[in-house]
Amino acid sequence: MTRFQKLALAISGVTAISIGALILTTPQSFYASYGIALGPDPSLLSELRAPGAGLAGFGVVMLLGILRPAMSQAAVVAALTVFLAFPVGRILGIVADGMPSNGILVALVLELAIAALCVLAFRPGAGAQARVSLG
Repeated sequence: MTRFQKLALAISGVTAISIGALILTTPQSFYASYGIALGPDPSLLSELRAPGAGLAGFGVVMLLGILRPAMSQAAVVAALTVFLAFPVGRILGIVADGMPSNGILVALVLELAIAALCVLAFRPGAGAQARVSLG
């Protein structure tokens, strides 16, 4: 794995762990930063915490791919899946529901930037290991 690929996984992993951990531990505060007020409904909070834990877990896989060669392919798949799926979902949301808050648009730009970094780092031929065919 090249240094650039390791950097892409590090950025992806730290971002996923950070956001996932915030959603998991403080969903009200996290979503308030986007202008979304959450009530005290335990079912709603559970539905938000669960994907937060999943996102943090994928972040751990991304970072493990840097440290353990046996995990590198899983790490690449996790990074590409997370950082391509989130922007696709947000763009579909814009089409279906209209423009979200500026905070969510900033998140979209960040996700697109990380997705572009990952696509560039893991394009076919970018490194001798940890390649995933995108087409």
